[in-house]
Amino acid sequence: MCGIIGLISQRRDVVPDLVAGLKRLEYRGYDSAGVATLGADGRINRRRAPGKLSALEDLLRYEPVSGSIGLGHTRWATHGAPSQTNAHPHATAEAAVVHNGIIENFQEIKSRLLAEGHHFETQTDSEAVVHLVTSKIQSGLDPVAAVRATLPLLEGAFALVFIFAGQPELMIGARRGSPLALGYGDGEMALGSDALAIGPLCHHLTYLEDGDWVVIDRNQATIYDARNNPVERSRSVSSVAAQNLGKGGYRHYMLKEIHEQPQVMGDTLNTMVDPVTGLAALPNLPELKRAQHLTIVACGTSYYAALIGKYWIERMARLPVAVEVASEFRYRDPVLLPGQVALFISQSGETADTLAALRLCRQRGQGIMSIVNVQESTIARESDIVLPTVAGPEFGVASTKAFTAQLTLLAALALVLASHRGHLERQEEIRLVRALMEAPALAADILSRAGDLDRLARDLLAPARDVLFLGRGSSFPIALEGALKLKEISYIHAEGYAAGEIKHGPIALVDENVPVIVVAPSDDLFAKTASNLSEVNARGGRTIFIGDQEGLGRLSGLTGHFLMPKVEPLVAPLIYALPVQLLAYYAAVAKGTDVDQPRNLAKSVTVE
Repeated sequence: MCGIIGLISQRRDVVPDLVAGLKRLEYRGYDSAGVATLGADGRINRRRAPGKLSALEDLLRYEPVSGSIGLGHTRWATHGAPSQTNAHPHATAEAAVVHNGIIENFQEIKSRLLAEGHHFETQTDSEAVVHLVTSKIQSGLDPVAAVRATLPLLEGAFALVFIFAGQPELMIGARRGSPLALGYGDGEMALGSDALAIGPLCHHLTYLEDGDWVVIDRNQATIYDARNNPVERSRSVSSVAAQNLGKGGYRHYMLKEIHEQPQVMGDTLNTMVDPVTGLAALPNLPELKRAQHLTIVACGTSYYAALIGKYWIERMARLPVAVEVASEFRYRDPVLLPGQVALFISQSGETADTLAALRLCRQRGQGIMSIVNVQESTIARESDIVLPTVAGPEFGVASTKAFTAQLTLLAALALVLASHRGHLERQEEIRLVRALMEAPALAADILSRAGDLDRLARDLLAPARDVLFLGRGSSFPIALEGALKLKEISYIHAEGYAAGEIKHGPIALVDENVPVIVVAPSDDLFAKTASNLSEVNARGGRTIFIGDQEGLGRLSGLTGHFLMPKVEPLVAPLIYALPVQLLAYYAAVAKGTDVDQPRNLAKSVTVE
């Protein structure tokens, strides 16, 4: 959600680097931005603007600020509408703060401080934090003691970074629930929401653990745990610091990331498959080998990947799988038997609901696996086994390459479990692994014909107000994902359904104005899907078929189609994900929406 960065330097004005860091955090989604520095007189100076970073840059050109210590923030509104007043940093005469998260007891804090005579300017929960610290300073505490006294009074999730008037050598950060990285540079130190914000400035990073807070100057940092004990945390070289973060000539990050999927699939497979034996390797988690049940927990697009994983694992490995929506999981007091395994899927590795579910499963004696795209993330660090998707940074808010990388890992995991549990002969495993290894080439072929999808999207989807996606078996979650993508970036209302459910309500929506996209490879369920498609056609529906030549030859009455290669059923979801992504992308382009940063959405949902 919100992006935060703090920088303290011996050598230069930090404002350009703060703005550059905020640009690297744009992928998280935001509606306003701001910076704060200490001027030569030791006072706090702020510049804030609603809208995109370009508005803040324009403001800084006309009303510049400078300083060797400063904060930056991109806000995703929770409390209070997007506006200059509600934008961060929030400040008093004594301190300034940037915040990612939600302070649940801010109203109680605010009421008490109002009674003490504090004046509030915003509707945000975050402003209560800086006033609370200010109250402690005004009572006689120094800034470090003031923050130390404040943190236990805050309820909720937060990553916080403070600077203080008259203190050009002091910056304080703290985290509980929301991530915060500490960066070490040459004569400068930094704090940021993630490595992308500060990696180019500080290649050595420390990821603060939950409850940690840190006091830094230009050369060093002292880290304290939740009990205020000094602690040592490991340093690492960020795996993303040297990544190419540009669009590579593509119009949008999303399109670039869609086209990166063949390479991402291949790179991800290489982490699981032994090229000599042609077999996939089993993660060394003892509970997995003896598990009689697997729980998979995820949100959004990752949840749809989990549903496909359930189809594969149950069908091939005969292992019962429960797929859970992370935001609902904890609140129904789930039955979790000790010694079983829970798998958590998250692109960012920081999704608040998924992380909370992981901690519950840990308390209930589950073995913990995760599939994440950020190996330094909190979910990764709290897992027994991490399966990295090797997708690289994903800047488009609508996940594409991370999704297909998750599917790639789940397919390989299903094969490993099937073999280990005695349900898959060696030669059949080798054949299926080879089929998986062909997926990158198949994906590249689909991308080479993207123009056909552009025409379908422009002519049939962009003018529509409502769109239905249908699929059966493992194609049903692809239909769900296609509908989600279209909603996310084009703002067209879309729903995904199991094709067999069309007569249980959705068929009432079908008329000549509602495109119906059918995801239907030629598999053992195709005949049933074809029957559902006939019912749509009989009611004047405009059907778009995504399937292979064999299936196309068995259908009639189509409004449009996109031909897919005939593939092994295990591989189908990986490559059928691409056309539904591209249909959403081209529909959004035709409608002129903000593809990479759609309204109201955030890349990493770090609060409930």
